[in-house]
Amino acid sequence: MRQNYLRIFDTTLRDGEQSPGASLTSAEKLEIARALARLGVDVMEAGFPAASPDDLEAVRRIAIEVGNPAPGSSGIYNHTPVICGLARANKRDIDAAWQAVQYAAHPRIHTFIATSPIHMEYKLHMSPEQVLEKVREMVAYAHSLCEDIEFSPEDAARSEPDFLYQVLGEAIAAGATTLNIPDTVGYSTPEEFGALISGIIANTPGIEKAVVSVHCHNDLGLATANTIAGLKAGARQAEVTINGIGERAGNTSLEEVVMTLHTRRAVFGLETGIDTTQITRVSRMVSNYTGIPVQPNKAVVGANAFAHEAGIHQDGMLKHHNTYEIMRPETVGISQSRLVMGKHSGRHALKVRLQELGYELSDDELIQAFDRFKVLADKKKEVTDADLEALIEDQVSLSEEIYSLDGLQVTCGTIGMPTASVRLRGPDGAMHVHAAVGTGPVHAAYKAIDAIVGVENDLVEFNIHAVTEGIDALGEVTVRLMAQNGTSHHRTSPQSETLQSKTYGGYGADTDIVVASVKAYLAALNKVLISRSHLAEQEVSKTELMTA
Repeated sequence: MRQNYLRIFDTTLRDGEQSPGASLTSAEKLEIARALARLGVDVMEAGFPAASPDDLEAVRRIAIEVGNPAPGSSGIYNHTPVICGLARANKRDIDAAWQAVQYAAHPRIHTFIATSPIHMEYKLHMSPEQVLEKVREMVAYAHSLCEDIEFSPEDAARSEPDFLYQVLGEAIAAGATTLNIPDTVGYSTPEEFGALISGIIANTPGIEKAVVSVHCHNDLGLATANTIAGLKAGARQAEVTINGIGERAGNTSLEEVVMTLHTRRAVFGLETGIDTTQITRVSRMVSNYTGIPVQPNKAVVGANAFAHEAGIHQDGMLKHHNTYEIMRPETVGISQSRLVMGKHSGRHALKVRLQELGYELSDDELIQAFDRFKVLADKKKEVTDADLEALIEDQVSLSEEIYSLDGLQVTCGTIGMPTASVRLRGPDGAMHVHAAVGTGPVHAAYKAIDAIVGVENDLVEFNIHAVTEGIDALGEVTVRLMAQNGTSHHRTSPQSETLQSKTYGGYGADTDIVVASVKAYLAALNKVLISRSHLAEQEVSKTELMTA
């Protein structure tokens, strides 16, 4: 690997999915994984296989379908990424990770254990000597299964440097090929973190045999700055997520790191394999699927990132774009439609345009997409790229449904009470109809859905915006709701009596904003029901094992 090449390690599907409300279905994970491969990430941390059978299966499927060159591939992916699974430093986790990633052309196991005094004493209840022994044993075990091993000393930024050098040296000796240095709680400043990386490179035995990586959290808003400081100090892998999503305040943002290096190439002299023109599309996809909106002033991908309202700025832009833009919007994939689609467009034209946008659909998926496209085209004069992306992403969100919308009628206005009648197709194929009165058409529709589906929840976030301009614009709605991840009738053991609340996201798109709102709400409720179903299956499996 060239010394000036920076590996991009994307953990959107693992650390990013740990964001409250960012639960993804298997179909959504696979679609994001394909988009990340197309984007050009070097390593894709596809999940935490030991967390649940469903997570293991999702990682396995990504390893098979994204981690291998497609037979007769037309080259839609820049390269075949490394597929990585996370594992705690124990054999059960490592076995699960290997079980999932072994099908990839380039598999990796990423194992970790905490090394800071506070974590070792209060979380692990282990002495430094015990941690060292665990590192030797578990890294060696992982290496016996897989050649490519990444090791992370959790909470490295608050660890004693001399102990950290010792731990990392033992990891290298046991077979680690990548050493990831995490600022787990976002505590460091750039100066401190850069010095930490410099010290590790200067003092760790055998460091020349491994790549140093950095993984920074954004609790103090310093994740990108800390990551850049680590790269300047010699790290050659950056661990990032799309839109910076992740635990608490999030992770280092892929788009910010990549565009910093791209825009200031003369300063850093580092290159990546990222196709920057894909950034905006992948950002949008992740936002839609997770239900986490991108803040308007977010760097690179926010709605206002390339917007100019002040008169002085507009005057400067009209004279020369470099006056107020250090990046061109086209560089990150914000551009006008190259092919306008309409109601007279055929299936082949749709297929070609979707391929140009990066979507590879099966024949059945294309038929479904074409039918939905025709419905949309009858409502709009022109169907833009943004409309097509929203349509396909909405279709993926609907791929795992328990309840689906079959009919909706609302009455609202200044006279009378807002009323909604909803008809849903249930898991048994039967139709369920209910009407309700609310404070507005969306509230009434949601009350009617609640009466049918019967999932108690609290709606914690509701966002609505237009995909394109004009009175006939396609509207997008994202919702986040809080619901318990189990129900009393699923309890099969005393351990399952304690139920935890979890946040679920949903996304919907339609030219009718009330319909889009209902689609988004149903998508979130379906995720709750799917999650409960998986938990119930796991409880039954545990019971069968205990009684066997």
